Amino acid sequence: MTRGPLLAIDTATSVAVVALGDGGGALLAEVPWVAGYRHGEELLPRIRRILDASSVSMHALAGIIVGTGPGAFTGLRVGIATAKGLAHALDRPIVGVSSGEALIAAATDPDGDPSGIVLLMPAGPSDRVVVRSSEAARLLAGGSEPELGDGEVLVAVDLAGRAPDDAVARGEQARDSLGRALVRLGAARLQRGDVDDLARLVPEYVTLPRGVRASTGEVAWSRDHR
Repeated sequence: MTRGPLLAIDTATSVAVVALGDGGGALLAEVPWVAGYRHGEELLPRIRRILDASSVSMHALAGIIVGTGPGAFTGLRVGIATAKGLAHALDRPIVGVSSGEALIAAATDPDGDPSGIVLLMPAGPSDRVVVRSSEAARLLAGGSEPELGDGEVLVAVDLAGRAPDDAVARGEQARDSLGRALVRLGAARLQRGDVDDLARLVPEYVTLPRGVRASTGEVAWSRDHR
């Protein structure tokens, strides 16, 4: 088991999350807030606040966990850069956890099957992205709807007015448990020694920076550098 507290950061949705967990994956403290476009101003002070409130020094951290998306450019860029900077400065291991995977885990009943959850997230003002457990995320253009299989349940995050109300409600519940899921998934990887290389840990963007257009007319993202 990893000894010492773990810091988890996620900036993939409209509600950013900073959480502390123990080496066994239990949640110790959590601070969510509506970030808007102020991640660069607010993330480090929120981290300092949760550490101070929990009487944990920065150097006592045993590892860093960061949500990698899918999500928009601004939040993910700041969140992952901050996590990498802390891991490098403290010489601590870092684990990137798919925010989609964590939201699916948060939406799954304790004895349920995560493969039954279909996660829907925004990809800009018109498009959406579909995430299923252990599958690559898929872009849905315009108003097209995801096809649900037998027993699958739709969970929609940040899509009020763009997805069914019951799916939006399930998404809000899942996001309320995102910090807990991140800590649990990240701690499990740290226990296995399955850590990420700082240079190869990249976000899963679903929107490009303002003023930049994709030459193909499509938005794409990847977790490798090829």
